[in-house]
Amino acid sequence: MPVLKYDISRISGLARLVLIPEDEIVISRDLSKTLDFIDQIQGFDPDEMDHNFRTEQAENRLREDRIKPSLPRTRTLGNAPDKDEDFFRVPRVLG
Repeated sequence: MPVLKYDISRISGLARLVLIPEDEIVISRDLSKTLDFIDQIQGFDPDEMDHNFRTEQAENRLREDRIKPSLPRTRTLGNAPDKDEDFFRVPRVLG
């Protein structure tokens, strides 16, 4: 589904975005591809799917945990804008 330059101008106006012509071309192309993909997905019939597939048949491919040295605490806390002994101090989030 082709997205016209007019469509991009209208959408950017509604979103209060200022786009340069090069961006309009890229956005138009990307949005067209996205809408084409959505059309393709909407044409999918789930009844045609193989219902014999089960997630327990999938293999879990996690890597082994490895203990490695990390940044020293003094160096890490040295970058903090505010600290309290060995802890980062952050603004209160909940009242």
